[in-house]
Amino acid sequence: MLPDKDGPGVGGGQSSPGGEEPSVALFREYLRLRTVHPDPDYDTALQFLERMAGELGLPMRKIEVCPGRVVSVITWEGLNPALKSILLNSHTDVVPVFQEHWKYDAFSAFKDAEGNIFARGTQDMKCVTIQYIQAVRRLKAEGRRFSRTVHLMFVPDEEVGGQQGMETFVKHSEFQKLNIGFALDEGLANPGEAFTVFYGERNPWWITIHCPGSPGHGSRFVENTAAEKLRQIMNTFLDFREKEKQRLNTSECLTLGDVTTVNMTMVKGGVAYNVIPSEMDISFDLRIPPTVNLQEFERQIKAWCKEAGEDVTYEFAQKHMNQNMTSTEETDPWWRAFSGACREMNLTLEKEIFPAATDSRFIRAVGIPAVGFSPINRTPILLHDHNEFLNERVFLRGISIYEGLIATLASVPASPDEA
Repeated sequence: MLPDKDGPGVGGGQSSPGGEEPSVALFREYLRLRTVHPDPDYDTALQFLERMAGELGLPMRKIEVCPGRVVSVITWEGLNPALKSILLNSHTDVVPVFQEHWKYDAFSAFKDAEGNIFARGTQDMKCVTIQYIQAVRRLKAEGRRFSRTVHLMFVPDEEVGGQQGMETFVKHSEFQKLNIGFALDEGLANPGEAFTVFYGERNPWWITIHCPGSPGHGSRFVENTAAEKLRQIMNTFLDFREKEKQRLNTSECLTLGDVTTVNMTMVKGGVAYNVIPSEMDISFDLRIPPTVNLQEFERQIKAWCKEAGEDVTYEFAQKHMNQNMTSTEETDPWWRAFSGACREMNLTLEKEIFPAATDSRFIRAVGIPAVGFSPINRTPILLHDHNEFLNERVFLRGISIYEGLIATLASVPASPDEA
């Protein structure tokens, strides 16, 4: 394991007020920035990142990919800039909080006697942002240089889908200029000793089923009602949900990312107690593993709708179709470097499909291998939850882990097509 140390400079080896470890103090400062939806303070976050770039002595580019949506990139140029680069991606935004359910102010970054830091973003994913920065700070302070360029990217809207951030940016000319060969992005905490690494993601499908029917007075037995059709759709989807749940619960080798989750999230219809509605809608959040044939799955949805009624239709609010997965074979040079660095640091990896969605899916969609990895173990998974926290010792160890990963990945030898 690499030692827990910091380089010189602000946020480096100098003690912060009160004697707190400088990296922890910087982490807590960043957590206090209210980059929370629906009105994130992007300007303050950009000022913070500009300050970090200045401290690191590295240039930072700001690209407005959509109105009010700025992607920032800090670049540490390699000795051979023509080689494919390494991307360290993180997002600056966080999800809303319900303060009445928190022990402490969710933006105070309160640290308790055990060193647990409570704040929105401690796990998702402001920790990773600061760990990237501090790992690069240490490497530079040691005078290290690597053959490959390293880009630290900060995107603004992952928590609301990434459509005006990474999804748009991967098609931008500025993204192409980064010449990325391999990307690291966020993962999840692991409650045990191991660290989880994600090599693919489930596709989110948000679907609404429209059920028209015969209207009438609430005192009558009207035939062919919208509610009857909605009930059949609901039962069919939830029966499938139960089957997938049983698959997960009865298999020792399946994780949540290996099965399709189905959750009914909205029902709409009706105008009065005594009026049978002429139409009703029911909406579902589906998360589909990359091993599922998506065309066949949609044909199954069509069949379920037809069984409920010839006039039952559906539409998607979101329908992702990319099923690219990053190789985890030891013959792959990127994976070999990543997994080898983890072995050298005595880290046990558990490989999984990410059960939700991150910006990694947009990176993989353009053919760039990406893994989701947050160096957090011995910690309950609390992203988007009340009382989200991270222990300072786990956080500090993560900096050392990234120090080792960055050094290894940025030193991967040139491939035949790069030579």
